[in-house]
Amino acid sequence: MNQNVSLSCHSDSGSPPVRYTLFKNGQKVSALSRTDLTPVVFNLTINSASDVGEYKCKAANEISNGEKYSRSLNFTLKEPVSKPVLSSPNSQAKKGQNVTLSCLSEKGSLPITYTFFKDRHTIQPPVKMQKREAAVISILIKSSNDFGMYKCKAENCFRNKTKYSDGFNFTLAEERSNSQPLIISLGLILLLLAIGFALAIPFFIIPSYKAKKFTPTRSSTGHTSTEKVEESEDYITYAEIGKFTSLSI
Repeated sequence: MNQNVSLSCHSDSGSPPVRYTLFKNGQKVSALSRTDLTPVVFNLTINSASDVGEYKCKAANEISNGEKYSRSLNFTLKEPVSKPVLSSPNSQAKKGQNVTLSCLSEKGSLPITYTFFKDRHTIQPPVKMQKREAAVISILIKSSNDFGMYKCKAENCFRNKTKYSDGFNFTLAEERSNSQPLIISLGLILLLLAIGFALAIPFFIIPSYKAKKFTPTRSSTGHTSTEKVEESEDYITYAEIGKFTSLSI
């Protein structure tokens, strides 16, 4: 990156003056003229990947249809790897579970070699990627020793510019108790029973209570005492009204 390069272009034959034009991916970049058959030199600066492409040179003079193109020239961009990103679809894990880790460096000349670590110890052989794709490994969480600090390393042809990712930790997922669903079910059953009992009070218990109180009494002569029944009925009615009124207050 930020590298200066020079491209030389010349024609061995033809009547001068000769005009040379440099193209990149079919687009004109620069043009120079020579009054003789000496080569011209185009100076370029490669700042980014967009400066890399197919370069060609065209030579033309005043003769009609007297222009020729050179063969194409392609630059191979070489740049160090960027800081890789270590990630996983699961941030929590439990014992006996398989988890995956992905490591990707978004910049850098291919191929890129990735190495995975746990607590600074290599856990698998290095993985070389020929494409801009993440290296993925699978890990079986056997015990609490498999929970720790994971990292990955990315490197390419620039051996002295190796990059490491940030650390990644799996957290232990809480396992639900088997008795919890049973407790919830029992609670729902008790709640339904309480609601059913509350609904039964005005329809069954209170009418039964009134029926017993309203039963007419017979005198020793065998006649029913209507006055006593009415008095008793009124007493019960007012007593109940007073009772429920006091509860509502």
